[in-house]
Amino acid sequence: MDKVMKLASQRAVVIFSLSSCYMTYSVKSLFNDLGVNAIVHELDQDPRGAEMEKALVKLLGRRPAVPAVFIGGRFIGSTDRVMSLHLGGNLVPLLREAGALWL
Repeated sequence: MDKVMKLASQRAVVIFSLSSCYMTYSVKSLFNDLGVNAIVHELDQDPRGAEMEKALVKLLGRRPAVPAVFIGGRFIGSTDRVMSLHLGGNLVPLLREAGALWL
């Protein structure tokens, strides 16, 4: 679990994903459109992916563990939570606070 939290703090926005996950694609597209340079860990393409997924399940208490979005090193949620924050006007301020947006 410590490795996951260390990875989650690597950049202002960190996403744990599976390369075939369409829900994660939506989140990645949103962040890209906002100009956020998120780091994405594709668990199915990483040699430590299975280990990271187990740690995420333990940390989050849910399956599937992806997408898992961290902003400023804090777990924010999955696609539904990120989209809800965006539609409510709360995502951009959160991204600014984390240093992911400059404007």
